[in-house]
Amino acid sequence: MRVFIIAGEPSGDKLGGALMAGLASLAPGIRFEGVGGEAMAAEGLTSRFPMSDLSVMGLAEVLPRLRLLRRRIAQTAQAIAELRPDLVITIDSPDFCLRVLRKARALRPDLPVVHYVAPSVWAWRPKRAARMAPLVDHVLALLPFEPPYMQAAGMSCDFVGHPVVAEPRATQAEIAALRARFAGPIVLALPGSRGGEIARLAPRFGAALAQALPPGVPVLVPTVGAQREAMRREVARWPVAAHVLDAPADKRAAFAVADVALAASGTVSLELAANDTPMVIAYDVNPITRYLAERLIRLETVTLVNLVSEMRAVPEFLGRNCTAEKIAAGLRDLLESPEAQAAQRAAMRLTMERLGQGGEAPGLRAAASVLRFMQGRGT
Repeated sequence: MRVFIIAGEPSGDKLGGALMAGLASLAPGIRFEGVGGEAMAAEGLTSRFPMSDLSVMGLAEVLPRLRLLRRRIAQTAQAIAELRPDLVITIDSPDFCLRVLRKARALRPDLPVVHYVAPSVWAWRPKRAARMAPLVDHVLALLPFEPPYMQAAGMSCDFVGHPVVAEPRATQAEIAALRARFAGPIVLALPGSRGGEIARLAPRFGAALAQALPPGVPVLVPTVGAQREAMRREVARWPVAAHVLDAPADKRAAFAVADVALAASGTVSLELAANDTPMVIAYDVNPITRYLAERLIRLETVTLVNLVSEMRAVPEFLGRNCTAEKIAAGLRDLLESPEAQAAQRAAMRLTMERLGQGGEAPGLRAAASVLRFMQGRGT
């Protein structure tokens, strides 16, 4: 079977790598083409162009790169038309992927399509599922409450578990090595993985940490390869004892040993939950994007731990509330309240259980779902 697979950002690349590994184990001889990052390259994919070309978020961030994005959409759709794969798998990044599928389906209406990561129609723009249905046949959902939304729009959908439950945890040796470098309480700071997020959030995080923490408390800042230098430049300006970590072992250990974390909104809240680390979530976007989001988002919380657990244990400072003063107050409240920390840990344990912890690895479950879908089509 020949599969064309597309991921547009680091989180999608990790999903794609695990899915490719699962498919290769269940269907030996499968071949992959497409677009992806380091995790998918490790499974044998040669990306047709750098995935970083697609890693933008928000209207104001997209506009300067619109010409490049349009060229990549046309290039990807043309590659699908020329290769005639048995299956196309798109991973998250719906603004890019659905435009590619629209062009590809125009050339080949019978093209089988699986989309990995259900759109969050339960949060905003509920009509997205109906608009996606003519382009997508089957959806792989990360959250247990998502399949009914997709099925109601006419697509088949399986909950396959969230990849956070299968990610490697720090070993005792890794934890001991980090503890030997940093004594006393440790705070984790995670101001995002995209360049725009880091530029926007890092100054506020640094100011909030300076207000909330006693002098000398070490602040550890894990980062990813593509944004390492941008993170170092921002953190160098912080008036706290901050240390950027880019070694994978150090990053795993930091999540395990931190007493509390300040993090941008996103899947990182689940990584913290998997490590039982209490957190404060803070996030803001470009003013234009914020204006639109305030009118479209229908939820009272955006943190996945709060949503999956159906509890409101994790404090959030979003949009206009994402100020250094308010974030600092939230951090102090959490640090000084064992009760608040215990409530978060209860919500985290429930979240991990509902996301599939202890069961089959999500990448393998996703692969099995894809193969069942293809068998149902007689392929």
